[in-house]
Amino acid sequence: MSYLLNGDRIIMGTDYYPEHWDEQLWGQDLDRMHETGIEVIRVAEFSWNVFEPAEGEYSYDFFDRFLDLCEEKNMKVIFCTPTATPPAWMTDKYPEVLNARQDGVLYRHGARRHYNYNSVIYQRFTRNIVERLGAHYAKRACIIGWQLDNEINCEKNEFYSESDTLAFREFLKAKYGSIRNLNKAWGTAFWNQTYTAWGEVYVPRTTLSNNTNPHEVLDYKRFVSDSACRWAKLQSDILRKYVKPGDFITTNGLFADLDNHRMMRDSLDFMTYDSYPNMAYGIHSHFTALTTLKDRIWGLNLDEVRALKGTFGIMEQQSGANGWNTGMEAPTPRPGQITLWTMQSIAHGADYISYFRWRTSTMGTEIYWHGILDYSGRENRRIREVREIHDKFVRMSELAGTQYEAKVGIIETYDNKFDAELDEWHGALDRMSMNGLYAASQHTHTPVDLIYLPSEESDTSEADDREVVEKLSQHRVVFYPHAVILTERQVRILTAYVEQGGTLVFGCRAGLKDPTGKCVQQNLPGLAAKLTGADVTEFTLTAADEGMIHADWDGTSVEVPVFNDELQPLEGAKAVGTYKNSYYTGTPALIENSVGKGKVYYFGGCFSEQTAAVFFEKLDVIESYKDLVEAPSGCEIALRTGKNRPGYLFVLNYEKTPQLIQIKRKSVDLYTGEELEGERLLAPYETLVLKV
Repeated sequence: MSYLLNGDRIIMGTDYYPEHWDEQLWGQDLDRMHETGIEVIRVAEFSWNVFEPAEGEYSYDFFDRFLDLCEEKNMKVIFCTPTATPPAWMTDKYPEVLNARQDGVLYRHGARRHYNYNSVIYQRFTRNIVERLGAHYAKRACIIGWQLDNEINCEKNEFYSESDTLAFREFLKAKYGSIRNLNKAWGTAFWNQTYTAWGEVYVPRTTLSNNTNPHEVLDYKRFVSDSACRWAKLQSDILRKYVKPGDFITTNGLFADLDNHRMMRDSLDFMTYDSYPNMAYGIHSHFTALTTLKDRIWGLNLDEVRALKGTFGIMEQQSGANGWNTGMEAPTPRPGQITLWTMQSIAHGADYISYFRWRTSTMGTEIYWHGILDYSGRENRRIREVREIHDKFVRMSELAGTQYEAKVGIIETYDNKFDAELDEWHGALDRMSMNGLYAASQHTHTPVDLIYLPSEESDTSEADDREVVEKLSQHRVVFYPHAVILTERQVRILTAYVEQGGTLVFGCRAGLKDPTGKCVQQNLPGLAAKLTGADVTEFTLTAADEGMIHADWDGTSVEVPVFNDELQPLEGAKAVGTYKNSYYTGTPALIENSVGKGKVYYFGGCFSEQTAAVFFEKLDVIESYKDLVEAPSGCEIALRTGKNRPGYLFVLNYEKTPQLIQIKRKSVDLYTGEELEGERLLAPYETLVLKV
């Protein structure tokens, strides 16, 4: 059991950069952290030059002095491998370690994450520095764990160096065995793209209109994920030789083109996440355009982390305004918002919260990414709020180790995530349905879990498949919004879930593609036909002049946005909803099929917020905790529970106005110990944690 996720209490930390500050500040900073309630710091993720100031020259004195002080002050440390920022002496002498744009121009020194995972030279330097740091520092008493790199695949999840092309060829050789098999999988007969030798195959290159073969790009995304996973394992395997019993290995963040389940399985003890909900309030934030949920959408990211291994940690939690000198302008968190976003993380399953950062940097790109303290280090509102949060942590420590509870699941696969990123048709469906389902989840107080299915070629076992069925079975209703790429293995898992009594809901376009990304030559929904009892006779994107398409479901009007499958029931199934407008009025839009003890629904469209809310209502999972508390849609309700444990109910007010809630049964306010029942007015951004 790790120091951080020990199931006994919630622990507070912060991110600290001793190399940024005068050494005379270290002691007073550590003392002040303790006074604030902070007992863990993360260090060294961007410090390669401190350890290796020139090639082959090593120095450990700086961090030895700092760790000596940490041990004297009883401050625990998460130590990082510094591989996110290779030093100038390396990138200048060995430019082959650098990543490149698609047109071949190298990303030069001066920022971060400018390397590529597949450079043999960079791998050699990485093995060397990780080996030396592990051998020298892992025995230190103050170190409780290690972070690999920093935010793997952040900022840039595309790699176009010569090293990547060489590695991509090896990846494809291992997967397909021959050029003939590759040509078949990629459909290279289209537009005369056929290859005759491996030397003709490259990572995707600049093409006219950038219309690169989609089957190639899908495999390229898998290759990027494979490269990142191997990169993490390279470091983790070295550190495992040195870490003390009980010390952990983790990394931080969730980014595109990365199979985080594989990385967790191969390299990590648990995942940590970097949560910045204040981005939703940025001056030019694209998050505002994506969703009406603003900062609440970060709950979906937290659910993604929880899908990996249940309880998790936050390595970087919002504590101040975020921004670089090149963009991402955002305001300072309003009074109560640091607490709100902290409790959002804990409500969704975090037992460790580390605030980014202790002091705001006075130099570099992140001079406007503020920490707990401003440039001067003076006492301010934010540090006072963090102290109050720590007091709350002490009072609510008994909920540590409990799990987020949800009766509704949403299925994901990495193949479909990758495909939705490259296929505009698929991506439009995916964005609508994920935002719609999650907005409905939040506004109707119907918590959800994310559940990942394995791919056909995953190296997991039948026992792992049974574990996925067990996860699915913990949910009364499971949505698979758009199973565009669907495999026989996944159908077996889904069938087992339904046969045991589960309810499964598919959206449009199910079974359209095989794992290569090619469209199947079957009646749709392809492999899902028998399970769904549905036949897709026609299909269409919704024309702009149509307006919103609706269907009737037993007298209830349901939105069917973006795309419409015209359906007919197969033998044994029945139509329970029909289109109300457009030229296919009267055609079935929703098919119900009984399978074993359960039911399967095939819905011919995407899930807007209204659509999802109707499904929650019809399938009797809406407002899961209405017998415990009633709250307006501006509040989030979440429950954490555990075996032989009481429930811990979070009520979070995201609004800048007071919200009236109704506590339906006597409950204990964990912050105060007071017994509450009846009406309670939550102040703007106020949070409440009830023992129920």
